[in-house]
Amino acid sequence: MNGKRAALLGVAGVVVIGGAGLATAGLGGGGGTPVAHSALPPATAEIERTTLVETESVGGTLAYGTTSTASSAGGGTLTWLPSPGTVISRGRAAYKVDNKPVPLLYGTLPIYRTLATGSEGPDVRQLERNLQALGYTGFTVDKTFSAATATAVKEWQEDLGVAETGKVTPGSAMVTRREIRVAERKAAVGDKAGGPAFTYTGTTRVVTVDLDVKYQRLVKKGAEVTIELTEDETTKGTVTKIGKVAKEGEGENPTSVEVTIAVRKQNALGSYDKAPVDVAFTAGKHANVLAVPVGALVAQPGGGYGVQVVQGSTTRTVKVETGVFSEGRVEISGSGLAEGMKVGVPK
Repeated sequence: MNGKRAALLGVAGVVVIGGAGLATAGLGGGGGTPVAHSALPPATAEIERTTLVETESVGGTLAYGTTSTASSAGGGTLTWLPSPGTVISRGRAAYKVDNKPVPLLYGTLPIYRTLATGSEGPDVRQLERNLQALGYTGFTVDKTFSAATATAVKEWQEDLGVAETGKVTPGSAMVTRREIRVAERKAAVGDKAGGPAFTYTGTTRVVTVDLDVKYQRLVKKGAEVTIELTEDETTKGTVTKIGKVAKEGEGENPTSVEVTIAVRKQNALGSYDKAPVDVAFTAGKHANVLAVPVGALVAQPGGGYGVQVVQGSTTRTVKVETGVFSEGRVEISGSGLAEGMKVGVPK
């Protein structure tokens, strides 16, 4: 799939393809009155009544989403780091300092202070929720760090193989919203702790598109899109996030907003990671229109197009107005045209 970085109208893409068909049909310019002919075309197709969908096709990237950085607390030596691609879930070691694990907890608040008996606040409740999820009991999940909470913390620390203090200090655990996938190491085993350790992402692959702001009107949260992985492979996705801040383009790159697309069937993605894809957004639907293959269009003297209507052993050319182009077909309207009529097309 070449040229995935260039945003182009799906309609235009079809026109280019159709152009070859039009050239084959001998387009070039001409007049506008129906003319009867006796020579039959090499093949025919029926005029259909259908719904045509306009799409805007843009380039995107399939990957694991936004990258964040995990930093280790100062003091000690990094003795173990996860490898790129490792998935780390709640309770598992994110890294080790002085051979002691620093486990992963889920939440939104970092451990910014020492939590001990008597501490109160939302960070206490976050800790207790994690302890409960890890199977520790005997305390109430609330905003108060009680003696029972301290007992559960000691049990947890014993299982981790660290000092059983009954307290949780800054740097003793790492907090993320959910499980993570390691992207790249930023430190090495043997380095002093106290800086970036590794980068990480979510564990679900998404598609990100830098969408030209002039096409922003086409995108709505929750809208369905088609993702083209290869020329023969497509899957469905849903717009989950639309950036609110436009990014200024440089050179030929337009000003854009970042659009995030969730992929419903992760198994359809195979082993794709950090791969270019095409995303087709719906620009509009034209319902209950007459349509023919693009190759059925014939240039008219003086400009415009017509179709060669086949009736028995004779043909006549009828001038048409063209509408939307979609997937090799074109919307047409013209005097006397009806669903089911046959028109000439190249073989």
